[in-house]
Amino acid sequence: MILAITGPTSGIGAVTFRKLTPHFEKVLLLARNPDKAKEMISGLPMEQQAKAEYVHVDLASMDSIIQSIKTIQSKVSHIDVLINNAGGIFHEKSVTEDGFELTLSANHLGHFLLTNKLMPWLLKSPNPKVINVSSEAHKAAKVNFDDLSYHKSKYSAFTAYANVKLFNILFSKSLAEKYEAQGLQAFSLHPGVVKTNFASEAGGIFKLLWIFAKPFMITAEQGAQTSIFLGKNEISAAQNGSYFKNSKPAKTSSSANSKSMREKLWYNSERLLEKWL
Repeated sequence: MILAITGPTSGIGAVTFRKLTPHFEKVLLLARNPDKAKEMISGLPMEQQAKAEYVHVDLASMDSIIQSIKTIQSKVSHIDVLINNAGGIFHEKSVTEDGFELTLSANHLGHFLLTNKLMPWLLKSPNPKVINVSSEAHKAAKVNFDDLSYHKSKYSAFTAYANVKLFNILFSKSLAEKYEAQGLQAFSLHPGVVKTNFASEAGGIFKLLWIFAKPFMITAEQGAQTSIFLGKNEISAAQNGSYFKNSKPAKTSSSANSKSMREKLWYNSERLLEKWL
């Protein structure tokens, strides 16, 4: 069994990596920072360190993702589980080298490209699985498909984040629909409100609320439990495409269940990434 995970060097991603490594023959750490990745690997028990390998990927650069895919394909014959864990919220609007708003690129478009380009490798597995880390914040989404990168409208850090967390759920449902017949399972999840450095880039009212909420937050160890559960356990086919919370299927917003929204997101994602797909 081979696992690939984005964002494995901090927060719930680091916990997920450590806890799942014993259950896999090989683990690929898809991350930007080689020093942090090597530190994560050296922190494993000695007998597990040879299982883990770093692959450079920057989800804010589509060229970087394409290069990482070539590297992955040279290292492994297939992938059994892909966990799209990386993400963030950014107080100031930032546009990537590819012209995409950073929240959209780092939380959705990067994972959309990565997953789709790795699909042939996933489908070589007898039981392939894609797990997308979303959030209850998806319920506050206000999507304008005509301006996903805020080129025209005023940027809101929280709305941008809520939108991409909705996209994580819609993407998971689309993957289940499109590839279920070929054996793929896809899930999204809410990790809980976790006390990590996640909101270090946030500002304004969101950062203030985050500070006040910290005493009530759960640990990264607790927040990683649903990712770990989905990563190592066999999940019923009846739950394919589901959104999980506390390791159980949970309710989503009406938008997250909308087939029209799924189709619009897939169409617009393909349109934006046409150059790399």
